[in-house]
Amino acid sequence: MARHPIRLVVTDDLERNRWTVAFRLILAIPHLLWLALFTFGVVLVNVINWFATLFKGQSPDGIHDLNRMYVRYATHVYAYLLLVANPWPRFSGRPGTYPIDLEIDPPEPQRRLVTLFRVVLVIPAYVFGAVLSTVAQVIAFAGWFVCLVLGRMPKGMRDLIAYCLRYQAQMYAYLFLLTSRYPSLASGSGFQFEEAPDVRDDLSTNGVR
Repeated sequence: MARHPIRLVVTDDLERNRWTVAFRLILAIPHLLWLALFTFGVVLVNVINWFATLFKGQSPDGIHDLNRMYVRYATHVYAYLLLVANPWPRFSGRPGTYPIDLEIDPPEPQRRLVTLFRVVLVIPAYVFGAVLSTVAQVIAFAGWFVCLVLGRMPKGMRDLIAYCLRYQAQMYAYLFLLTSRYPSLASGSGFQFEEAPDVRDDLSTNGVR
C-alpha cells in the first residue's frame, strides 16, 4: 500500500518531567487559546480554499502551507496536552521542532467532485476521530498518574494516543484539502507512525518494548 501523504513521526524518549506533568493542563492554556484563534482563521481561509480548489483542481500553495502549519501545530499541542511528548511546543508549527511531528506531502491534484462534497464525505471520519479523541483522553488521564509516579510514559500508552493523533491529523488534512486521501487505519505497521531509528535503538537498549 502506498504511504499516506500525512505521516506521524515520533522521536519521543518516553521521559516525563513530573512538575510539568502535574501542571500540564495549566501550562497548555496559552497554546489552547492560540489554537482556538488559529482554528477560526483557518476555517475562514478554507472557505476560499474550497472555491479555489474547485476552480483550479488543486489547493493554492500559500493556503496549503498555512493548513500544513495549522495541522502540524495542532498535533504538537495535543501531543503535549495528552502527555505524548514532554517539551513545551513552539507556537510556529514548524517541521522538525517537536518529538511528535508530521510529514506532509506537497500540494496534489484534487478531484473536483470529491472536493465539492468534501464536508459531507469527511463526516464518518470526523465521528470516528471524535471517538478516538475520547479514547486518547482516557488513556492520558491514566497516564498522568503513571508519569507522576514513574517519571516516564509507558510506551504502549504513548503509542496508542499517538495513533489517535495520527488519525485526527489525517482527518483534518482531508477536510482542509491538504490531501485527497481519506484518513487511514492501515497505512503502515504497528500503531501507524514512523519512529526514528535512534529512538528505537535507545528504547531497545533500555529494555523498553
